[in-house]
Amino acid sequence: MKRVLITGAAGFLGSHLCDRFIKEGYYVIGMDNLITGDLKNIEHLFKLEHFEFYHHDITKFVHIPGDLDYILHFASPASPIDYLKIPIQTLKVGSLGTHNLLGLARVKKARILIASTSEVYGDPLVHPQTEEYYGNVNTIGPRGVYDEAKRFQESITMAYHTFHGVETRIVRIFNTYGPRMRLNDGRVIPAFIGQALRGEDLTIFGDGMQTRSFCYVDDQVEGIFRLLHSDYVYPVNIGNPDEITIKDFAEEIIKLTGTNQKVVYHPLPINDPLQRQPDTTKAKQLLGWEAKVSRSEGMKITYDYFRSLSKEELSKEEHKDFSNYIK
Repeated sequence: MKRVLITGAAGFLGSHLCDRFIKEGYYVIGMDNLITGDLKNIEHLFKLEHFEFYHHDITKFVHIPGDLDYILHFASPASPIDYLKIPIQTLKVGSLGTHNLLGLARVKKARILIASTSEVYGDPLVHPQTEEYYGNVNTIGPRGVYDEAKRFQESITMAYHTFHGVETRIVRIFNTYGPRMRLNDGRVIPAFIGQALRGEDLTIFGDGMQTRSFCYVDDQVEGIFRLLHSDYVYPVNIGNPDEITIKDFAEEIIKLTGTNQKVVYHPLPINDPLQRQPDTTKAKQLLGWEAKVSRSEGMKITYDYFRSLSKEELSKEEHKDFSNYIK
């Protein structure tokens, strides 16, 4: 039985990856320090004999006994609200954490896939974004802690590949959504749905003409799974190229939820990208992958998930307390 370590296992994407690898017959070792993850995302796996969990911070030394075939590095705060509150931890998990896992991969002779992001492109001057585009990032802006952590992560990963011969894969993840997303984490889908369910006005930052391209989580996991098992070492965009303005998306949410909230506008945050659309030509050519789930289909499933939450969960203003991590 192949053994895989998945960091960030209690997070949104990490937990879905745990499910997929269990389903594929792997022995899954989940690891998370729970700074933004939640054990409820993986509690259904605890009873399985082919799953184990380590509550551990990967910025500290990482030890896994026994053989290891694969490592998927998905540990990181991934929403603006999180990484603006814990900027140092965000930088450390992308640098020290990645360094520790690459060292582990080298010792275990394991293949490692690291989760990069469309944020490496910053506020892009090229549209749609291809993997060859170097990006337009403000290194000292508030979002720079996340963007640069991921850019460094890509650099050190390639260095371990070229210098040490470690088998590496890099996925650049574009906006992904689905069940287990956290409410109030600053991302547009849980923000809009949470506001609609609570009867609040929908908040748009800027004029609403900025664009996003939303990929359903099952499609994203399929792309990651195929990339891990490919022989391609350079970054690959995985995302749904179906682009929409935030203004039009707000109207879709109002229609989906059957509510009649107003849309209110606030100033755009500093360095917030105005366009985001993946060029997925490489994924199609190299992996035979493309997004299958339409936004209408995926959003219905996601809305049903949020609607199933308790009133107490829906009314929480803060879903994470970072006080123990801010020294």
